[in-house]
Amino acid sequence: MRPRAVLLDVDGTLIDSNDAHAHAWVAALLETGIEVDFSTVRRLIGMGGDKLLPKIAQIEAESGRGKAISQRRGEIFQTQHLPHIRPFPGVNTLLRRMRQHGLELGVASSAKGEELDSLLHLFGGEEFIEVKTSSDDAENSKPDPDIVQAALGRLGQTAENVILLGDTPYDVRAGLKAGVRVIALRCGGWSDADLRGAVQIYDDPADLLSHFEESLLVG
Repeated sequence: MRPRAVLLDVDGTLIDSNDAHAHAWVAALLETGIEVDFSTVRRLIGMGGDKLLPKIAQIEAESGRGKAISQRRGEIFQTQHLPHIRPFPGVNTLLRRMRQHGLELGVASSAKGEELDSLLHLFGGEEFIEVKTSSDDAENSKPDPDIVQAALGRLGQTAENVILLGDTPYDVRAGLKAGVRVIALRCGGWSDADLRGAVQIYDDPADLLSHFEESLLVG
């Protein structure tokens, strides 16, 4: 079935930011006296803070301490890491190709709304994106399907008409739970085994672009 729309994850999918997010979490936690390994946090990037904090520090995200750590993580990310983050090669061309092919484009990200706006600005995403959903728009972050379902509602599309493009196991699981087919990219740092369940896997946006006519984006 030819899709009518594509839901895009951003971090690790369109921009090379997963390591930066992990470093920001490590630094924010260390300021409160909690020491965690970068590698431990890195494997959890892609889910929201509501899932990540309890897993790595046994702190509820909605507690006073959890909210303070999450806020500090955001400050560290915005000031120390965001200026150095770049989009992956081919992102703009891929998004333009999708639009030319008649696909609606939406964003389904676990990032906070304000942070998501800054990330989209890095590659001029405002030019291409018609709707966007963030962790602010859903009760639960990925791998729960809430963000994907919220994005489907804003697009006005049913799940079978939409492809989700993501880079983490949490994107794949969220998409599958919402009934959406998933194309995964390896550029976020996960292996094909980690991305099991995706119907197609490519290296990065440029690789997907080079195989565009063979992909599920064409149908």
